[in-house]
Amino acid sequence: MKVKRIIANIATQDIAAAKRFYHDVLGLDLLMDHGWIATYGSAETMDIQVSFAEQGGSGTPVPDLSIEVDDVDEAVEAMKTAGFAIEYGPADEPWGVRRFYVRDPYGRLVNILSHR
Repeated sequence: MKVKRIIANIATQDIAAAKRFYHDVLGLDLLMDHGWIATYGSAETMDIQVSFAEQGGSGTPVPDLSIEVDDVDEAVEAMKTAGFAIEYGPADEPWGVRRFYVRDPYGRLVNILSHR
């Protein structure tokens, strides 16, 4: 058996709120919309990982999601422009990533990062 895909499922009564954060700011494509579920993603090949943590590193809380981008500083500015408050960072971490934390429209803590 081989794992082909891992999907994060976030319970909400306001599916449309995901569009502004995940599509408009982060640029993910709407892959599926059945009215009761909307799935955002990319047709590009991506790595599959699941992390288990006691803390988020550098004394931060464990984020609900981590999203790797090619330009953290561009992502920070896009989040600020869209009205999302940055909760941590941007910071260059000792383990080789630049990252920041932001909450999505559902209150989930999202770690946006790039490897240096």
